[in-house]
Amino acid sequence: MSAALVWFRRDLRVDDHAALSAALRRHDRVFCVFVFDRTILDPLPRVDRRVEFIWHAICELDATLRQLGGALITRQGDPRAVIPALAAQLNVVAVYANRDYEPAARQRDEAVAANVRRLANADFLTSKDQVIFEYDEVLTKQGKPFAVFTPYRRAWLQRLTAADYRAHPVRDHAAHLELADGMTPIPSLAALGFETTDLTTLGVPLGMSGAQHAFDNFTRHLDNYAATRDFPALEGTSRLSVHLRFGTLSIRQLV
Repeated sequence: MSAALVWFRRDLRVDDHAALSAALRRHDRVFCVFVFDRTILDPLPRVDRRVEFIWHAICELDATLRQLGGALITRQGDPRAVIPALAAQLNVVAVYANRDYEPAARQRDEAVAANVRRLANADFLTSKDQVIFEYDEVLTKQGKPFAVFTPYRRAWLQRLTAADYRAHPVRDHAAHLELADGMTPIPSLAALGFETTDLTTLGVPLGMSGAQHAFDNFTRHLDNYAATRDFPALEGTSRLSVHLRFGTLSIRQLV
């Protein structure tokens, strides 16, 4: 019975999750983990809305995984060391993650992949999840990246098919979710070294459920988007940017 580890990063949801879906379909036992990356967190101010937003999303993600029979392992530290060590501890044959494209993240993932292979004798497998098209999938006729938005938009739409935004099933294979031994509760915001912000006062929708609420609200205003999007006093935009940034909503659902 093969086991796998899914590493959550900028994809803090259960449904339509490419890496989680792939792992559940290919392996008998699937563990899930999120790493509070201290190399990112330690330089931040103690009051940071992004950290609180992530923390709320993590709590809801863990609760949803538990309803499905699994749970979210949480660790603090540098993922370059934490992920390979956990992979070896759980004796998994592969670590799954969704691709990240920022330079620092790509360097981190290269180091994690090398350490996973060296220390855990496991594969490091990534999936396309946070974008519809990546790398060289949409280029000019000369094979170069677009520099102007309008022709890029036209080429993007011409390239798009229903398969590009088909959801990745998770709940159909949720029976393969696994609980790790010695699971500990998710650390509180204070235990992470941060304070509560004004997110709830501002009415920012939080977690997967908040993302779905914002999505549903946007669809009710979508017909008026072109006429209202440039007026800050009107509820004319999607307000989904933070949910796309941290993956509490699937880009495929929005498309």
